[in-house]
Parts: sequence; structure tokens; C-alpha cells
Amino acid sequence: MNRSRPGPRTSSSAAQAPGVPTRMLAARVLAQVVGRGRSLKAELATALPQLDDGRDRALLEALCFAVLRRRAAYDAALGRWMQRPLGARDAELRALLQVGLAQLDALALPAHAALSATVDAARALGFERQAGMVNALLRRAQREGVAELPARAAFPQWLAAAIEQDWPEQADAVFSASLQPAPLWLRVNRQQARRDDLLQQMTAAGIAAETTALGSDALCLPEAMPVAALPGFTEGALSVQDLSAQQVADALQLPKGARVLDACAAPGGKSAHLLERDPTVQLVALDIDARRLKRISETFARTGVGATAQVLAADATDPDSWWDGQPFDVILLDAPCSATGIIRRQPDVLLHRRPADIEALVALQARLLDACFGLLKPGGTLLYATCSILREENQFQIEAFLQRTPRAGFLPLDERFGHDCWAGRQRLPGENGADGFFYARLLRKG
Repeated sequence: MNRSRPGPRTSSSAAQAPGVPTRMLAARVLAQVVGRGRSLKAELATALPQLDDGRDRALLEALCFAVLRRRAAYDAALGRWMQRPLGARDAELRALLQVGLAQLDALALPAHAALSATVDAARALGFERQAGMVNALLRRAQREGVAELPARAAFPQWLAAAIEQDWPEQADAVFSASLQPAPLWLRVNRQQARRDDLLQQMTAAGIAAETTALGSDALCLPEAMPVAALPGFTEGALSVQDLSAQQVADALQLPKGARVLDACAAPGGKSAHLLERDPTVQLVALDIDARRLKRISETFARTGVGATAQVLAADATDPDSWWDGQPFDVILLDAPCSATGIIRRQPDVLLHRRPADIEALVALQARLLDACFGLLKPGGTLLYATCSILREENQFQIEAFLQRTPRAGFLPLDERFGHDCWAGRQRLPGENGADGFFYARLLRKG
């Protein structure tokens, strides 16, 4: 009997092959993020719901993060192996090739399945003529591997230089930690559960979790997993929040029943944490983006807090437009920043951040500090926090504020919050397994 070999899949049949939709979506997301400057978070928010299986959604995220972390190495490999470089119009094809390399390199997926699904994805995306090239390049990567580059190579030159200037002894560790996957940090809701009880439930379910002395509400899962599968998450007993962000509540040291302003509150995680610790807090949660207020309300609803909180869409730099004249005991100013401390969670920062952004952010931070500090009662405190590691946004920002504000002083924080920066503390990415974060606690003198 003569058996004919099956011919190559057509684009329509290739799109239905196992694993292909995930690779296609990854290429499309990355083409938008890298080629058009779109936000990774926003693009994933659109792409993830298109996949029904949670494992496919997890793979899509893993592929996008791996490519953005190792993009310099993948671009270098493709530059060596390709006779003619891809043009600007080939953004999706380039992204798909990087997705293929990430499967073999960073994710170490089974080579046969990775190659087959990626070549089929090329056909499904309309690259029929280039499918053979995709196959050949990935087979070469399988044989030769992707050469390692220094972690610094993933950073734009200006940002790498700024980090080396600010943190000369720690710079290499910062570069490396920023390109590593982050653990999954969880916050236990004191109103619903005890940390030890949830830890015991996770252990019984075969979920590896750890506690830390640095956060009394914190649990750490070394490996990320779907949060809906965690005991208590759906009921609001657990929330996803990095250790550094959780320590904001410790740094604030709220008096019982304090009147508190969270000046840049969305998506509401820090506000919810304060209310979980003390439901008597009189909280005003403010955010300039009215669209993001829904996130705050959703956070409060899921955790079962915030029934008496005031949630306002307003500009914290313009108190006359929203403030009722009643001063606050405590203010949290989690200021807009460069996000250079959370690159491991937002690797597209390496693509999108520009030197001019830092100048604009520093100016905005200064306006926020000046406006919010005036809303404190005498003896009140303001916690200035950012997820930046640049001294210009942090230590130097606070030094400048104290110099121009005679009625302001600072209250020292201890070594739990990171490196001593005179009036504040700085944790660098990966230290204590946590994100990069800055804290400065300011006092309004009587």
C-alpha cells in the first residue's frame, strides 16, 4: 500500500494545532510591546482571556516575560545566525523567533513540541514562506544554545549607568535580580484568617510556602501558581502583594482609629492592608485616574474592608479641589515613579523608560510632597514611598524637600526596610526576596 506523506499544514489548520494559539498570542503581544511601545500589562490583559486553559495562560505570561528579560541575548543570536536582518515590518516574525528561543533557552520546554508549535504558529500568522527559516533557526538554537550576556546588557545604557552611579557596590546584583522571576508574595487578611492556619492548609495541600520575620502578614511561595487555587484566596483571606509593599503598613505605624489619606491609592492594595489591620481607620483613598477607582472598590469588596472608606477621583497636587479642610493624622504618598525597583515584574520598563521621564517624575513627586504635607496635622506623619531604586527620586528628593520645608523633619526607620539613605531606607531588587522599594517617614513639627 502506498502511504503519502502528509503535506505541510495550511495557515488555518496550523492555527488549530496544540500550543499554537499561545505562541501566536505571545508573538502578537511582544510585537506590540517592543515595536509599538505598548504596556505589557495592558496587552496581556487583552490576550489572556483568549485562552481557556489556565496552563496556556501561564505559558503565555512566561513566554512574554522570558523574551523581555533575555531580549538582548536573543537579538544577538539572531543577528549572528541570519544572513539578512529582519526589518521593521517583521515585528511579529521577530517576536515569534524570540518566543521560540525562549522555549528552548529560558523555559527549557521539550524541543520537539516547542519547534513544532512555533513553526505552525509562523504559518498561522501568515509567514508560510518563512516557516522553513523559523525551523532552521530554532534547530540551530537547539544544537548550539543561546550565548549568555552580562545582565547589564539588558538595560539601556543610561539606566545602567545611573544604577552604577547610585549603587556601585550592588549594581551587578541589581542587574541580575531584576532579570529573575519573582516569587509569589501573599498578604494574609487579619480580619479573616491567621497566617499560621493558612500556612498549615497550604502545607496539607502540598503547596510550598514560607513565612518571614520581616512581614507579620506575609507568606512567600517560591514558585508562582494560579492564585484561585490557594486556600482562602477566593474568600478574600489572601491577596497578592510583594513583601516590600506590605512593609508600608509597618512603616506607617498608624494610631488606632487614625484619619488617613492614601494619596495615590489605586489599585487599593495598601489601603486594604491598612483596613485589614485596623477597621477603625478613617480612610480617604484618592487617585487622579477615575478609571482606576473601580480597582480600589473591587479590592475592598474582595477583602471585605472599606465599607466606610471614602474613595475619590481627584488630583492630590490640588487639595483645594477635594479636601474638606480636616487635617490627617497620617498620609501615605506612594508616589508615581520610574518603577526601576520592579523590573522583574514589569520587564517592559527596560524598553519604555527614558531619561526625560525621570526629570518629569521628580518634578511631580516634589509637587505631591509639597501639597500632601500641608494636609497633615501638627505631629502627623507622611510616608513617602516609591518602587524606584534611583536616588534622584528617593534620597535626593527627600533631602530637597526637607531643605525647603522648615516645619518638616524625619523619623528614622530601622534596617528591616533596607539600606540607610539618611532620611530614608532603600531595599534593592531581590533583597529578602522582595522588590526594590524606598521608604521615608516625615514628621510635621508642631
